[in-house]
Amino acid sequence: MASSHIFKVQFVREGKVWEVYARKVTHGSLFGFIELEEFVFGERSTVVVDPAEERIKNEFEGVKRTWLPMHAVLRVDEVKKSGVAKISAYEGGNVTAFPVPVPTPLTDPGNRR
Repeated sequence: MASSHIFKVQFVREGKVWEVYARKVTHGSLFGFIELEEFVFGERSTVVVDPAEERIKNEFEGVKRTWLPMHAVLRVDEVKKSGVAKISAYEGGNVTAFPVPVPTPLTDPGNRR
């Protein structure tokens, strides 16, 4: 994958939707996780600072790679250019999906030998 690719990743954390941009997104080496590398943040030459973007920048400052649980990821889009990282309200209502185990070759009853 060329480094010119940019991905917009939306995921749920702390009851809010976080939107970040990264150059590399893979299924990761940890089962059940999405791996993000090379975060992209908007370079601003103006004095106006978005507090949500600053919070995300501080959260991922010095982070080389992060893993997100695949159940927290809402969407991954390949985009032409990066936008502003942001945190917004999660408008999914007050119902939370009950976590279900992911079937693996060892636990899937249809995969008996």
